[in-house]
Amino acid sequence: MSLVRGVVLIIGLASALGATAQESFRVELGRDGDTLGDMRPVFLTFESRPLPAISPREVARRYKKLFETSDEPEVRIDALNRLNHIRDRSGQDLGFSGEQEQAVYREALASYERILASGSYSGRLDEMLYQMAKAYGLTGQHVESLQRLKQLVGLYPGSTLAGEARFRLAEAAYSAGQFAKAAAGYRAVLIHEAADGLDTRARYMLGWSQFKLGRVHWDQAADTFMALLDEQLPDQVALNHPPARDLGMIEDSFRILALMAARSANADTLAGWLSDRPADAWHHLMYDRLADLHAVEQRYGQGVAVHQAFLARYPEHPARAEFRVQTVEFWANAGNESRVWQSRQAYVDAFRADADFRTLGAGHQNIWRQYAGELGDHYYASDQWQLAAAQYEALAPRSGAPAALYLLAGDARLQARDEVRALANYRIAAYGDDDNPVAVSAKAGWAAIRILLAQLDSVAGKTDAIPALTALAEEQQRYTQAFGADQNLIGLRADLANRWLEAGRPDQALVFAQSTLTSTLTATELPPEYAYPAWLITARVRQQQAEFGLEERAWRQALMLAENQPALLEAGQNLDSLRLPLATAIYRQAEAAAAAGEPALAVAQFQRASSALPGSELAVKARFDAANTLFRASDWQSAINEFRRFRSDYPSHHLASGVSARLVRAYKQSGQPARAAEELLASAESHSSPWLLRHRAAVLFEEANALQERNALFRRWLAEAPVPQSAEQHVRDQRYRWRLIEAGERVEHYQAALVEAETASHWHTNETLQWAGKAALALGARAADTFAGIALSHPLEATLARKQQALASAQAYLVEAESLAGEAVVSEVLFRRAELYRTLARDLMASEPPAELNEMETLQYQMLLEEEAFPLEQQAMALHARNHQRIAEYGFDVWIGRSLESLATLHPGRYQRELRWMSWNQEPGNDV
Repeated sequence: MSLVRGVVLIIGLASALGATAQESFRVELGRDGDTLGDMRPVFLTFESRPLPAISPREVARRYKKLFETSDEPEVRIDALNRLNHIRDRSGQDLGFSGEQEQAVYREALASYERILASGSYSGRLDEMLYQMAKAYGLTGQHVESLQRLKQLVGLYPGSTLAGEARFRLAEAAYSAGQFAKAAAGYRAVLIHEAADGLDTRARYMLGWSQFKLGRVHWDQAADTFMALLDEQLPDQVALNHPPARDLGMIEDSFRILALMAARSANADTLAGWLSDRPADAWHHLMYDRLADLHAVEQRYGQGVAVHQAFLARYPEHPARAEFRVQTVEFWANAGNESRVWQSRQAYVDAFRADADFRTLGAGHQNIWRQYAGELGDHYYASDQWQLAAAQYEALAPRSGAPAALYLLAGDARLQARDEVRALANYRIAAYGDDDNPVAVSAKAGWAAIRILLAQLDSVAGKTDAIPALTALAEEQQRYTQAFGADQNLIGLRADLANRWLEAGRPDQALVFAQSTLTSTLTATELPPEYAYPAWLITARVRQQQAEFGLEERAWRQALMLAENQPALLEAGQNLDSLRLPLATAIYRQAEAAAAAGEPALAVAQFQRASSALPGSELAVKARFDAANTLFRASDWQSAINEFRRFRSDYPSHHLASGVSARLVRAYKQSGQPARAAEELLASAESHSSPWLLRHRAAVLFEEANALQERNALFRRWLAEAPVPQSAEQHVRDQRYRWRLIEAGERVEHYQAALVEAETASHWHTNETLQWAGKAALALGARAADTFAGIALSHPLEATLARKQQALASAQAYLVEAESLAGEAVVSEVLFRRAELYRTLARDLMASEPPAELNEMETLQYQMLLEEEAFPLEQQAMALHARNHQRIAEYGFDVWIGRSLESLATLHPGRYQRELRWMSWNQEPGNDV
């Protein structure tokens, strides 16, 4: 490579194509040249550093100058190639102008041919061939240009330039009318995945080539154009914003598809093309373009057929509304008025359902309203009443003035003798919306009344008049509530009052009597003879409706009128006949307040009811229910006071029998167990099983720590208690005895009774056994004290017999204690039994010999006593030793300690030592 060539490459690497080289050549130029061609290097180094940034325009200027000044073909071609690269990459208009470019390429052709003929070229030959083709093309030598492109594709099929070369070759074939060859060329471009958007243009031209090949290839052409649409319009977003660069190809694709379908089987052709393709966002546009093509060529019927085919294939498509509107427009353009009305009707019917209507955009919703209104007016004007009413009914809820439309719908239904639906429309117009114009609504409301009045007249005097009368009464009431009383209602109300009276329905006649009470006349102006029966009927109706407050008010008004004018009362009536239902109404209010969880209000109402008719059965029940309401509300003290007063005022009333139980609970809940117990004792006196209540009273006395009263009940029960018949009774009796023992009441007596009852019973619990064991132990201890207190004196036989008897008694109690209480008393029992023997031995040794014995006899006497005492001491030691041995299994306690003290006295050599009791736990793994 020449030096100048090397410099050219370096500059190329430093161009503004975005490259920042990590390793590059660095050239320093001498001072002997003014141009790149004249420069000579001083030295050439390879450095690892970024190249300086040079603008593309400056680089292009230098390449342009190099091309103009160099005599070497290879250098000139390389400079020209690089100029093209810079222009292509930078996107700027660099290098030669359009006029200069043809002259430059004409001049460069000689250089290209010389290089190609030499067979040696250090650059990319594919680029050179590409530039040669371009040069030939610019100079009008198209055959040579195509030849170079063929060479490029043949020699370098994988070149990045091969795609454009194939495309140019295909274009040349298409321009020459060689459509099969062009199709093959475009297909080759697609197969080799050309860059720079050529694949889109190649697919587009492939479709045209296939179209030009004739009808037999139209299915292929359609598939190609649809593939292009799939690529360009893959989703709804792309459909809304298609690529501007390819917009012409997209629109042209739709146009040619429509053209092929129009010349084939119309919509059926589209359906065939789309049958095996997944649904895409653009499919409806094919039908649209096909229909538009027919419309442009004034084939409106065929255009509508396309619309119908689309709607049949895509019944839920978002564009279905637009297609229906186009159908209306097509028929309008065709001048077919009947089809226009039919198409409008089809549009309205398609979106009549609310769910379908909501799918429409605001524009189409307005179109729907327009069509529906036009259809209604059209049918109304042509006396098609049912059809007109149907349009108005559908349009009304979706319009800004529904009342007027419902009024029209009602009129149309009435004209069609459809009174049921006419009445429904009038009612909606009158009462459907507060924003409706009052004049329109009132007119519709009175129209509804006229329909019902006509129906009532048709059944007057018949048994089925009640439903019609009821309907008319309700309608006038509704009218009154909506628009107030007016002149129209005066005669109607009088008529209805008479009709209800004739029908034997005074409760309904009261409705109109109530309108009298609520009229503009003041209460003082209303004659009593009208007001009194009106209030009576009002009271009875309110009673049936469970509106007890309003019922009370009505009874009070009637009572007040009757008190002022007794002549208003019916024959045989008196004022109490009004006071009793008045009291009942108040009582019902009390019940409702209690049920609603408002006890204070309920109590107040019960008290009012009792005072409304004092002395009546209702008054007594109200007093009881007031107390019971306080009881249920846990207002214990207030309930206690009320129940006590009730029992005091009505002691013989049957409700008084339930007061005691409630008082007991109220006392208990309010923390007064002693008062509850007293209430139980008072009730027990008249109870069939008094001790059921007395036992409960004893528990309450114990809870109140009223032990004296509790013990009195315990003593009374135990004095007269029968033999227990169950374990529960046995445990209860034993508990009573134990509580008396704890209270210090005749302790020895109840201890003995407790032990005796436990040993005689075959029902035991751990608790009763412990109680009996402790009682037996206490008795044994007491017998032991008695035994110890008997001194051995002369005559010895007599005192010894007494002492032995006391010993036997103590031993028996102690053994019984152990058998009852078990392990809990063993240590104490062993100690006390041992001490009995030890005491007896000691007392024997301490007894004085008879005075009549001489010295020798006295010694012999003492020796005999020692022989008698020694076994006793041994037995005492054995029992104490057993207690001592319990330490290993049961641990140390106070009674074992006392046994050890006794052993130290009995056997000092063995037991009289300093002892320290401790526990020891062997550590895991300690085998020592």
